[in-house]
Amino acid sequence: MPLVIALRKDRREWVRREGKNVNVSRYQKNARKALDTFVSLGPVYIKLGQWLSSRADILPQPYMEELAKLQDEVPAAPFDQVKPIIENDLGPIERNFDYIDKNAISGASLGQVYRAKVKGQDVIVKIKRPGIEQVVEKDIKVLKKIIPFAMRFVDPNLRYSADAMLSQFIETIHEEMDYQMESQNLKTIRRNFHSYPKVIIPSVMDNYSSKNILTMEYIPGIKITNVKALDEAGINREQLVVRAHKVFFTMLLRHEMFHADPHPGNISVTNDGSLILYDFGMVGRLDSKTRLKLIRLYLALVEKDSTRTVSAMDDLGMLMPGYDRGIIEQGIGMSIQAMYGTKVDRMEVKALMELANKTMSRFPFKLPKHLALYMRMASILEGIYLTHKVNFRFISVLQNILEEENIVKDAYVEEIKLAFGRLVKSVDAAIAVVPEIRKFLEDTKRIRENPPKPKNVLLAGSILSAAVFVGATILYATNHLVGEVGMVGSVAIMGISIAMKEH
Repeated sequence: MPLVIALRKDRREWVRREGKNVNVSRYQKNARKALDTFVSLGPVYIKLGQWLSSRADILPQPYMEELAKLQDEVPAAPFDQVKPIIENDLGPIERNFDYIDKNAISGASLGQVYRAKVKGQDVIVKIKRPGIEQVVEKDIKVLKKIIPFAMRFVDPNLRYSADAMLSQFIETIHEEMDYQMESQNLKTIRRNFHSYPKVIIPSVMDNYSSKNILTMEYIPGIKITNVKALDEAGINREQLVVRAHKVFFTMLLRHEMFHADPHPGNISVTNDGSLILYDFGMVGRLDSKTRLKLIRLYLALVEKDSTRTVSAMDDLGMLMPGYDRGIIEQGIGMSIQAMYGTKVDRMEVKALMELANKTMSRFPFKLPKHLALYMRMASILEGIYLTHKVNFRFISVLQNILEEENIVKDAYVEEIKLAFGRLVKSVDAAIAVVPEIRKFLEDTKRIRENPPKPKNVLLAGSILSAAVFVGATILYATNHLVGEVGMVGSVAIMGISIAMKEH
């Protein structure tokens, strides 16, 4: 409760001041307390903290930055507890493995990893943590009761984000516990990169794998953030950072599945600068239509177009039913203007995340699962780049990939189609008003031939004013200037009618 109360205070101040002139050290202190709490509560809460670290719609930026430091490292359970899992799924260890090291080389919240040999080949065996399913189910029961209440207490706008976030988190953690699903993810991404230079993905040994066990070939390398070892190996780190971004954003923009957890422990580098990718439990999926919507959002932000930004967000399912478009457009427009004091080619992921954070925290948005995973992927990659401190421009790399894949052209074509569709709807709606206008004109002709009493002048003026106003509001969606002129005109007509009645 102290953490929730602190978050309530910090978030309200962050929204009110739009992240400016706040006591950042206090935010960081409260965020570190949250981080320590997640670690003390165990595996599921560590995962939850990592998941929240990219949720710009829920947490202030300093909280996200602190929670991004959460390491998925938990002391491994004794091998005596792991051995029954292996033998239940695969049979006696001696029959399947030449050798298996009883000391885990790493322990994560959901599983632990061992070195072994199969038919003389070095392999890695990833085994689900003993009893983790029961732990996960118990903790999820608690979270289902606490999270919705806590988020509503922090901010009523979060009632949408909280429910969506929790269901996405539960879905993701169950996917991560299914090693057969991870095996399929790995094979799909490996197949997608089979002809891509300098990308290595281990192969799966199906006969030694199950829902609880994943056995893969062992491919050692240098951790991507080990600057000293990379320099000693003569690796060009600037090229390495560019290559890492190209690989992960190629997954996002070309393939239908992308690795959503590229933290430094999941990426290694060989002596020739090739990237080795591990751990495919957390992946995102984007079909071609969703990808185009995401690119449209990116282009609208880069081009500072708040109207197109809101349209793209709506198409992505980020806006609540019945939202006030005018208010959201205005808020996004102000945020874009505030953030774009620098050139577009110098905008980095952090700046885009801050834009999302300052905008999304003010309105009742919801972040679809795979868009949340995309933001997670992008922010983790930027952390890797910042470690290397090399000359690198994220936007430039992204633009190159977009141009190579002809995605920008497709996104603009889609934007034109949608704009034309909106125009047609507006014209149809305007045409629907024509019979009413015709009737009004006929009535006006009769009134001119038979001069009315003063009150009829007011009635006629009211009808004309209303007709013009309705038409103006319809046209406003496609042409702000025409719509605004129409609205002013309707007020003028009403004023003239009142003046005529008086005389």
